[in-house]
Amino acid sequence: MIKRKMTRVIKLGNILIGGENPITIQSMTNTDTRDTKATIGQIKSLEKAGCEIIRIAIPDMEAAHSISTIQKEIKIPLIADIHFDYKLAIESVNQGIDGLRLNPGNIGSYSNVLKVVDVVRDKKIPIRIGVNSGSISKEKLKKYGHTAIALVESALEHVQILEKANYQELKISVKASDVPMMIEAYRILSEKVEYPLHLGVTEAGTEFSGSIISAVGIGTLLSEGIGDTIRVSLTESPEKELVVAKEILKALDLRKGLKLISCPTCGRTEINLIKIAKEVEIRVQEFAEKNITIAVMGCIVNGPGEAREADYGIAGGKNEGLIFKKGKIIKKVPENELISTLIKMIKQDLDDKN
Repeated sequence: MIKRKMTRVIKLGNILIGGENPITIQSMTNTDTRDTKATIGQIKSLEKAGCEIIRIAIPDMEAAHSISTIQKEIKIPLIADIHFDYKLAIESVNQGIDGLRLNPGNIGSYSNVLKVVDVVRDKKIPIRIGVNSGSISKEKLKKYGHTAIALVESALEHVQILEKANYQELKISVKASDVPMMIEAYRILSEKVEYPLHLGVTEAGTEFSGSIISAVGIGTLLSEGIGDTIRVSLTESPEKELVVAKEILKALDLRKGLKLISCPTCGRTEINLIKIAKEVEIRVQEFAEKNITIAVMGCIVNGPGEAREADYGIAGGKNEGLIFKKGKIIKKVPENELISTLIKMIKQDLDDKN
């Protein structure tokens, strides 16, 4: 059981972040925010895929003016990504945004910061401060070099500006593309602040390598109880990010849902295990929201025993296989009937429970 660090609780739209609240999955649209039809369509697709927080780019006033239209059509909290122009932050709030991604040290004078704080204070709209390894301040780079502590100290500079303005509805991220640096930075930051933390590996890469890199970085920190929201950043469609994020959380028992386990092939395997496992993975997606574990095992020698904790499973033999539940063998069926029998049994059991 992972013991999470108890951070401050903030409210983003209709969800609570921090403390004992569930770790939430975030993504970002890749549409032109000014194209409201395309942006709304993508957000709805992401909602269906399991996204719980969505961020949109606000490069100009036209994009900011699109927020109210977008908000009317979506269900999940909406965050405006702001860089350099405090007026865009103010207009985003006026348009009904749920949260801001903004570094107060990058929007001009302290008076500009106060103008933003004035409009967010009454609604307690949270601000995420996000520094990555490419945006470390020159002063911190000179003092510490390109290190985790430089990344953390750069983020804390921005935090201190908002604290000076007596505003603490904050979330912080210190992402890096270098996984050891990212992990070290979040560990340091977690010891220094009580604000909720948003985890991610920036510029993680393409679907395959980026998924592995993100799982290592984000998963390591989550296993230590660090982190309140996560984003897997891939050079892919945002929907693919969500799949990986959910699997990371499920692997650490931080989220319920379908788990599929399968053994590697070995010399005892006498069925086409790779083909069967891939087909099962596709077929069981209809049970994605169910809190069940399904096992695909290569042989009947120790398959049911090794996977006795699985709710349902297949164990292969020569041109046939076993169907089992919680390690108990239910029946033996021909190889070509294994998957259909498994799916039928799961459906029947779920129907009986409803």
